[in-house]
Amino acid sequence: MRSKLRLLTAALLGSAAFFVSVRADEFDARYQAVVASKGKASETERLHALFKADWAYTMAEYPEYATYVGYPGGDTRWTDLSPAAIARRKQLASRGLPVLATIDRSQLNAVDRVSYDLFKRQAEEEVEGDRFPKELLQLTQMDGIQQDAAQMFSVMQGATSGQLENHLARLQALPAQVDKVIALLRDGLAKGITPPQITLRDVPQQVLNQIPDEPLKSPLLQGFADLPPTVSGEEGLRLRAAAAKVYTAEVRPAFQRLHAFLSENYLPAARTSIAASDLPDGKAWYAWRVKTQTSTDLTPQQIHDIGLAEVKRIHAEMERIKAQTGFKGTLKEFFVHLRSDPKFYFTDKEDLLRAYRDIAKRIDPQLMKLFKTLPRSTYGVIPVPTYAEKSQTTAYYNGGSQGAGRPGYFYANTYELNTRPKWEMEPLTLHEAVPGHHLQISLAQEMGDLPEFRRYGGYTAFVEGWGLYSESLGEELGLYTDPYAKFGQLTYEMWRAIRLVVDTGMHSLGWTRQQAIDFFLENAGKSEHDIVVEVDRYIVWPGQALAYKLGELKIKELRAYATKELGSKFDVRLFHDEVLRNGAVPLSVLDTYIREWVAAQKKG
Repeated sequence: MRSKLRLLTAALLGSAAFFVSVRADEFDARYQAVVASKGKASETERLHALFKADWAYTMAEYPEYATYVGYPGGDTRWTDLSPAAIARRKQLASRGLPVLATIDRSQLNAVDRVSYDLFKRQAEEEVEGDRFPKELLQLTQMDGIQQDAAQMFSVMQGATSGQLENHLARLQALPAQVDKVIALLRDGLAKGITPPQITLRDVPQQVLNQIPDEPLKSPLLQGFADLPPTVSGEEGLRLRAAAAKVYTAEVRPAFQRLHAFLSENYLPAARTSIAASDLPDGKAWYAWRVKTQTSTDLTPQQIHDIGLAEVKRIHAEMERIKAQTGFKGTLKEFFVHLRSDPKFYFTDKEDLLRAYRDIAKRIDPQLMKLFKTLPRSTYGVIPVPTYAEKSQTTAYYNGGSQGAGRPGYFYANTYELNTRPKWEMEPLTLHEAVPGHHLQISLAQEMGDLPEFRRYGGYTAFVEGWGLYSESLGEELGLYTDPYAKFGQLTYEMWRAIRLVVDTGMHSLGWTRQQAIDFFLENAGKSEHDIVVEVDRYIVWPGQALAYKLGELKIKELRAYATKELGSKFDVRLFHDEVLRNGAVPLSVLDTYIREWVAAQKKG
């Protein structure tokens, strides 16, 4: 999953015009109103008033996030990246903690006590993380304004002239945002806080991909290229012309400034080391990343050792499946066979997409075998945008929004088809679509009784752990009937085990980039292009890749525990519903939930 928008209502915000300026004093009044309500309202009411006030603040400060979740009022703006706004957000990071301290946790029900604890944990981790200047790392080959701006326009509603006016207003605000990004990058360069130079090699071209000569061919103007039938001809032409004008006069020159700065100043002077621990305060920064991404207290060395043990275990499984295919060579030779035999690859992009859609639709009717509760939201399978495909991973998922009327999308990478083997497609679909990210994220969003920060946020170890666990459900859903497909599942499980080894290796244990690539090539059947893209991803997103395997291992551990404890009373559909019914939570909280559920099932 790629989306970086992980992080109350209209009554709290007042009118949509309030979004024009985020005023700390007005939000502070909402927090203080919760404090003043002590003894006048129940502790449950006060807790949810705090959640609503904090959600309103979050939606105002991060309008892209508001657009993503379908919260009205922020569609004309970008997050304020001025030094004053960044300083204000850091100053207010702990805004909810003193208010929370006035609420008597003992008077809350079980669900609200968990929400109380999660809100406190997230706020404390945010405060802890604000010692690290994350804002200076404004772009990488995986994300940044050179990709995220176009992605933002793609999720905005654009069916009416008013909605297209929002597109236009946000487009008009984009040049100033680009200049703020350049200023932050320049500051980072002066302080030695940049992504590693080797990972930035494709970024200047990513910028150019946004700004073709013809305005309507730019991904930034996608909402105006094919006007919806609901917008009248004259009005549509006016909006299109206005967008083309601002693109030519302001947006394109701003991106040209960004390209020149990156090519002439930033890349040549970017740091040549790869470890996050080499950044200022880097060891503590990486430790914070590990803690927040995994929701555990495991050290990098402990995680590294878990990874090595998993690599050894999965190797034995791979040998078993290799034998089923009849291949007579070594496992390393089998990897070469999988990477190089043309029979494993499509030669047409549309054929690849059709095959993914076919797999998804074969899974859909089987889901009721494993789940009692299914989401209402729909999803589709589409290609990774061409402007980003070279440096993007094999696939990713972006969540939908019922509020915005947007389905979820599983993005499949169609770049260089000779690196996209057929045997990886079933586990990828299980992970990114159903029963992986689309099912889990959509169910969480549809839990109207949970506060918004739980419905739309969450913990990477849970979200990605569930995605990887979903890959292991293939046989139960009628997939992996071909030994090559089963080997593909093992390849992806190996991939996630390797992550534990190379992420900690590069960022904590002194590994080189080439050492990580070689370890990957030695132990997995993925193509060299994919492996290089993956290793570079771990370099610029330190700690994030650790979440997958650790989360999957916890869910498998809990399923084994429930199966053993409940015996004939174990119902996998009830188990899966129980895992998912509270949204994405820390692994320790999930452990408590499942063990309490097992105890209740025993009594029942």
